[in-house]
Amino acid sequence: HMDEEIIQYIRKNYNLLIGQATAERIKMELGFAPIEHAAQTADIRGRDLLTGLPKTIQVSSTEIQSALEETLQRILEAIRNTLEMCPPELSGDIVDRGIILSGGGSLLQGFRDWLVQEIDVPVHMAPSPLESVAIGTGRSLAFVDKLAKI
Repeated sequence: HMDEEIIQYIRKNYNLLIGQATAERIKMELGFAPIEHAAQTADIRGRDLLTGLPKTIQVSSTEIQSALEETLQRILEAIRNTLEMCPPELSGDIVDRGIILSGGGSLLQGFRDWLVQEIDVPVHMAPSPLESVAIGTGRSLAFVDKLAKI
């Protein structure tokens, strides 16, 4: 969703068409959670939607930050809703131990610190955020037979 938000932002504000790989690179280089940061810029290449020719523009990290804000707010709202719906025992464990972030989106600059401020619960990064889902799925295969019996 974050990459798509970046693609739409660049298209709407600059009439420039960029691909998924470029959006991913922009997110990694200029993407920040809603925190204060020193502004950075990067040159972005794409296809001008008016002329059809290649074009290079300069984009700032504050622009990308605002483009990602809606998606990050939805993530925050989902976390809050999940925490509110947890049974009391699980909520107690979460308050004590915190939550663990995984996936590529968790690597967004300032994301962990922003979440800590917003939800007031300890937030930790998975040791290998990009591989966490695959590792967990692989480990769960050892228990498939036990789950099938239940």
